[in-house]
Amino acid sequence: MNEFTVKEEVFALTEVMKSKFTAFIIPCNDVEYFKTRLEQIKKANPKARHIVYAYRIGMNSKSTDDNEPKGRAGKPLLELLHKKNLNNTAIIVVRYYGGTQLGAGRLLRTYVSSAVTAIDKAELVSL
Repeated sequence: MNEFTVKEEVFALTEVMKSKFTAFIIPCNDVEYFKTRLEQIKKANPKARHIVYAYRIGMNSKSTDDNEPKGRAGKPLLELLHKKNLNNTAIIVVRYYGGTQLGAGRLLRTYVSSAVTAIDKAELVSL
């Protein structure tokens, strides 16, 4: 099965019940580059409530929910990378809380749909 990555970094904005989600899809060939880019995004968004991520880089993969309900953010993003056959790729989603609880199901759907929007905007290239 062919694997893909994205040609260049792309982001997409989603708003649900006043919470704002910015999803970044990032090509990366090593974990150190990912960590550097993650820190840059964190510094650029100091008031964000959550910064969730998932990556697949070669044989390495990792995800985090960043204090969102367990399994409702990072893990679904990692599953999305597998489903879309994306490798050497990371997804980072920055959430600014809008004051209304979304509920576990809606939260999961919003994280995934914001990432899908960013992936759909990106140009995929074969590895």
